[in-house]
Amino acid sequence: MFKFGEKVAGYDILVFNEREVRAAAGIIFLFVFMAFMNGFLTGNNEPTKLMVSVFLFDFFIRIVVNPKYSPSMIMGRWMVNNQTPEYVGAPQKRWAWAFGFFLAMVMFYLVVLNDIRGPVNILTCALCLGLLFFEAVFGICAGCKIYNIFHQDSAKYCPGESCDLNKKRTPIQSLNLAQSLIFTLSILVLFYLVFGDIIEFLIFNK
Repeated sequence: MFKFGEKVAGYDILVFNEREVRAAAGIIFLFVFMAFMNGFLTGNNEPTKLMVSVFLFDFFIRIVVNPKYSPSMIMGRWMVNNQTPEYVGAPQKRWAWAFGFFLAMVMFYLVVLNDIRGPVNILTCALCLGLLFFEAVFGICAGCKIYNIFHQDSAKYCPGESCDLNKKRTPIQSLNLAQSLIFTLSILVLFYLVFGDIIEFLIFNK
């Protein structure tokens, strides 16, 4: 009942199904994002309080009890149960989820217990959403990267061997000149669309 990860034949450490983990991250991201935007646009903070409480409860089960019994992991497992599993080491996930649990406690204290509204809780929530988004969409676990900094034994069984930063990339993974230019132009256009009005205001209203 109380263990972190599952034993799979052929792996010398406990592991998780990465597809399940990413699905769970996507599920949490969807509901937290909707609650956050509802509070931001309407001023009604009740859905945000509810989702922060659910987020904290979910990560409490992951860290203290067993991740496979957390509601989001159960939903994630059900959603991807027809896909071939891709295994990821459990130790680095404990590190990553412990950080998520810490952020959830901070949000619970700020939003639920004290009803604080301001840049601190907005930035904390944005950080949570960013970490969830990168894991669900790109399979990038920021906490897993940090794990290697504090442990002599590198993380094992990272998705796509992403923990090995020195591996040689294949040609299909590299950007050619045209792709690099398109990427740079896209970022500049996106930046202008988001911050253009602010930049123009600062330039013409000095």
